[in-house]
Amino acid sequence: MRLEAISWERLTDALADRVTRTEAADGGPWPRVAVDGAPAAHGDALAQRLADALRLRGRSVLVVATAGFLRPASLRYEFGRQDVGAYYDGWTDVGALWREVFNPLDAGGSGRVLPDLWDPATDRATRSPYVPLPPGGVLVVHGPLLLGHWFPFDLTVHLRLSPAALARRTERDQQWTLPAFARYEAEVCPAESADVVVRADDPRHPAWNGGVTP
Repeated sequence: MRLEAISWERLTDALADRVTRTEAADGGPWPRVAVDGAPAAHGDALAQRLADALRLRGRSVLVVATAGFLRPASLRYEFGRQDVGAYYDGWTDVGALWREVFNPLDAGGSGRVLPDLWDPATDRATRSPYVPLPPGGVLVVHGPLLLGHWFPFDLTVHLRLSPAALARRTERDQQWTLPAFARYEAEVCPAESADVVVRADDPRHPAWNGGVTP
């Protein structure tokens, strides 16, 4: 894959322009965008930048973090607090994301999305109110290990870190998660399946594939 250097500002503008030209594959009025990447890649920052750029273009945007849809601690830590297999496919409540985020945005759906469900800090339900996303509004979902669940995204962005950069930029108390990302690379191949790939090894100098994979 050939990548070219780009600034975060130009990247954000290019993504926002692409989203404004993107229609939902199911014919509904709500385009759905994924920003996928390990926590060390800071996909939350790119998701927020993209949301701001889309709002400047007159689009309503709802940003949803998968961190707001973690399962209760009793389920996440059933096999220990540092179980790699559980982190890989058992921490995120995939069913809740389908039910509360994606299904309401199906063609003919209500457009009422739950922005978060569970607070991992308090290990309690957030009790957040539903948010109505008007027709033409854009859903931006960000989080790690996001691809491979068959979520109905219309545009997928993967923030790629080399194994060395991922290890270097991951907090010490989170180093145990690294095998999960190695498994993700092997099984999901996010750099091949995503529409847009952004290399973020050096956060000051990103590079991207321009949305086209040779």
